[in-house]
Amino acid sequence: MKHLGVLMAKQTRTYASMTKEALALMGKQIQLARKARHMSATDLAERVGVARSTLWRIEQGEPGVEIGLVFEAAILAGVPLFENASGSLGKEINRLNDKLALLPASIRDRPAELKDDF
Repeated sequence: MKHLGVLMAKQTRTYASMTKEALALMGKQIQLARKARHMSATDLAERVGVARSTLWRIEQGEPGVEIGLVFEAAILAGVPLFENASGSLGKEINRLNDKLALLPASIRDRPAELKDDF
């Protein structure tokens, strides 16, 4: 990345072990579903619209792959993303929007408490 003529180093991210495990699990579920449908990796990659190497990264659970691509691969391979989803997540999205409407629009850091008891 270039910023104002200065070359910036790529930031190295760290991930919680649960995040890594969830990504690995999703990748293996996609791979299993793909193989169970007798779909080659090349076929699924073409349907997702990515290179074969990107599908490999998805199936390996690499965290740098866009989440939209992971979800698209899962859906096309037949992996259910949400347990109670029956074709549409619209009702659940609306339910959560209703709950969010009841909460504050923004959350601010609380100011530090002043201690003036000298």
